[in-house]
Amino acid sequence: MTSEQRSVAASLRVGGQDDELEKRLDEELTAFNTAAACGAATEPLSVRVADEAGDLIGGLTAWTWGSLACVDMLWVRADQRHAGWGGRLMRAAEAEAVRRGCTDMIVSTYSFQAPGFYPRLGFRERARIEGVPGGHEDVYFHKRLSTAEL
Repeated sequence: MTSEQRSVAASLRVGGQDDELEKRLDEELTAFNTAAACGAATEPLSVRVADEAGDLIGGLTAWTWGSLACVDMLWVRADQRHAGWGGRLMRAAEAEAVRRGCTDMIVSTYSFQAPGFYPRLGFRERARIEGVPGGHEDVYFHKRLSTAEL
């Protein structure tokens, strides 16, 4: 007998957004990753800034997983870019990540977005992946976190 598993009869379906599938994959992969990482759980992290009227100026979504923090999205409203909000959002996320026990943070950005922004915050470029539409690249950054920097 071999260790190869036998395929079951199944149907393959290709489509657009599938919320049910996304939820199930997230649950399955989270369980698998948690087991592989000695029980380290993934926790969401968000930072938002609003003006006096309550309108969103900018925000950041991320997650932490054991000693790793990963920024998913960072956005600042067009009229507030270059006013320092991006750096403040990132520093707040870094401080929370350190509070949660993280020692490393990763983030990616497209070459037409903000690849010059992250090095100013102490991130080091680790990779560039070609193939983004328009001839652009996906740029990956990493930073070792320390309480002394925050």
